[in-house]
Amino acid sequence: MELKRLTERIWYYPFEEARDRPNLFYIRGSRWSLAVDAGHSGAHTRAFYRALEEAGLALPALTVLTHWHWDHTFGMHAVHGLTLCNRRTNEALCDFAKQVESRGRAWFLSMHESIAREYVEGEPIVVKTSDLTFEGAMDLDAGDCPVHLFQAPSPHTEDATLIYLPGERTLLYGDATSGPFPNYSQRDPVLARAFADTLVGVDADIFAGSHWVPLTKAEAIAEALE
Repeated sequence: MELKRLTERIWYYPFEEARDRPNLFYIRGSRWSLAVDAGHSGAHTRAFYRALEEAGLALPALTVLTHWHWDHTFGMHAVHGLTLCNRRTNEALCDFAKQVESRGRAWFLSMHESIAREYVEGEPIVVKTSDLTFEGAMDLDAGDCPVHLFQAPSPHTEDATLIYLPGERTLLYGDATSGPFPNYSQRDPVLARAFADTLVGVDADIFAGSHWVPLTKAEAIAEALE
């Protein structure tokens, strides 16, 4: 799979439905670069890094998580550099790591057919917490590239982090428009409206989620309220 360019400073490694692999984003600053989400497994992360290297892009110094779900985080043990998430995400990862340890590999693989496909070759299941955490909001600058991280209400999960790049006029929002696992379409209407209101307040042209192609602002709002 080839890396796709989204803006002057943003690329993404496209999602794959069969293994529920999300888009993995890459942001290049003039001083350092960062990734958004760590991948479904070490194999997913390594494939992303091969695509970066083929494109002549340096591996990320930092990986930011949009939320705790396995398809976005279980590749963390294979990432280059440090990882960063909000406090709630880290707490959820810690709790789920205990569940995987106590219930075993078979229990995790049985949760969804996409998980079994991701780990079919015996890829190890490694759940770890992030190196760094923040609460509420945080500002980064990778060099001529401001990055604003902020938590937002979402019908998908209680720990959603959005990544706003004003210079690229882009918002990256993970799975935040979806409903909760496993019935993604059954969204809480109050939380869906709250997330749509968040989108309305963001001054951007590109709105990119994790399991579909990038959208316009109007399309993303419609998706949130669908």
